[in-house]
Amino acid sequence: MPVKITVIGTGYLGATHAAAMAELGFEVLGLDVVPEKIEMLQRGEVPMYEPGLEELLRRHVAGIEGSTGRLRFTTSYEEAGAFGEVHFVCVNTPQKHGEYACDMSYVESAFDSLAPHLTRPTLVVGKSTVPVGSAARLAKRLAAAAPAGEAAELAWNPEFLREGFAVQDTLHPDRIVAGVASEKAEELLREVYATPLAEGSPFVVTDFPTAELVKTAANAFLATKISYINAMAEICEAADGDVVKLAEALGHDERIGKKFLRAGIGFGGGCLPKDLRAFMARAGELGVDQALTFLREIDSINMRRRGHMVELARDAVGGSFLGKRVAVLGATFKPDSDDVRDSPALNVAGQIHLQGGQVTVYDPKGMANARRVFPTLGYADSALAAVRGADVVLHLTEWSEFRELDPAALADVVSERRILDGRNALDPGLWRKAGWTYRALGRPQA
Repeated sequence: MPVKITVIGTGYLGATHAAAMAELGFEVLGLDVVPEKIEMLQRGEVPMYEPGLEELLRRHVAGIEGSTGRLRFTTSYEEAGAFGEVHFVCVNTPQKHGEYACDMSYVESAFDSLAPHLTRPTLVVGKSTVPVGSAARLAKRLAAAAPAGEAAELAWNPEFLREGFAVQDTLHPDRIVAGVASEKAEELLREVYATPLAEGSPFVVTDFPTAELVKTAANAFLATKISYINAMAEICEAADGDVVKLAEALGHDERIGKKFLRAGIGFGGGCLPKDLRAFMARAGELGVDQALTFLREIDSINMRRRGHMVELARDAVGGSFLGKRVAVLGATFKPDSDDVRDSPALNVAGQIHLQGGQVTVYDPKGMANARRVFPTLGYADSALAAVRGADVVLHLTEWSEFRELDPAALADVVSERRILDGRNALDPGLWRKAGWTYRALGRPQA
């Protein structure tokens, strides 16, 4: 019989993991303390946009016609403890308010709520991104609070999901990292991931600290690569170079690679910025803060790109936003997502609005979330409606819909044919041919 799995926390990570585990053939019970979220999931609906997730969910949620019935949801820790043999903890670890450090309160609460119901040998698997050293502390906390004592064991199995590709990344991971303290824990995780392992996914077995570091180190490296090419864009603008051609040439070097070398307004979202800062904070606590001082500049470069886009937009409309109409294409931090957390696009839109610009935003999937964050901005239900009467158009999230826009059709409704490409994703020749003044970060103006 396959092991029974619970997933604690049914946000972006947890909902995806629960549905994927059911897809892999396991009986799964998802738990959340928010009843409204559980009710939505029980209907086969997801509280966020993620391609393929709702379809995957509906294939397995009990009570939906035609489903396997392998996936159920609850708000009861008692039920979860009695049901599961492997418990995945997938709760959020946000940045502490006013600090760089990570807020562990949700993780600790999940452990404290689950532990009293662990009366038999079981494996609790942390997937949340936590500061290095957390797993060892949580393992002791778990064993002390669980009736099963040390038979309630801990493992750490970091997630590497990319928003927009989360289903694929869970079912077909590019690597599986297992931080374990016993052979039994390793065997259980190998059983859970038997299908992707059979497909060839690498399985890396480590101790707790290394497993915790893998996720933060990977995100720090990715952030470094993005900010590096954005720093090169600053140099290109000063020297009249072309960062797109520079990135193309760099990408042919196999030691560097092509991915994430597109200069733009930088990274955002719920992971990279807060993980970067939490990593620096933890290094300071460990007394090795000098090892990560370079990440402060990475963060600084990233934030500077947003301000630079605001400056370019202000210059484009004559030096002041007062009385000017600004169209913003994109609100989410990346395409194929409805996530606007720390979105560079929405941050730029908000800054321009605060400086007196009349901003109208359009995004294919992020409108509802954007309205909640910035209710004072204007919103349109299409790109064409957003740019109507605009003195400048800003392309800030690289949705495929925006790459496919007809510059000639938009030219007929704007006040001025000016476009700033904050993602270097549009075809300059196409837009200029339609009579637009096109400018992109780190590229020649003509």
